[in-house]
Amino acid sequence: MSNLLLLIPIALFLGLLGLAAFLWSLKSGQFDDMEGAANRILFDDDDQEPQDSHTKNN
Repeated sequence: MSNLLLLIPIALFLGLLGLAAFLWSLKSGQFDDMEGAANRILFDDDDQEPQDSHTKNN
């Protein structure tokens, strides 16, 4: 029984700490773009043309 008197406040504190960290991450914009990074890896960066070693000026 005395263990519960110690463990319940610790569990409540850790739960509130996790909730505070989650709310802080929402406020700071950590979850704004959930699909951008996942989609960015699927597309190649074809904006730059590759340089051929034969066409370089020597």
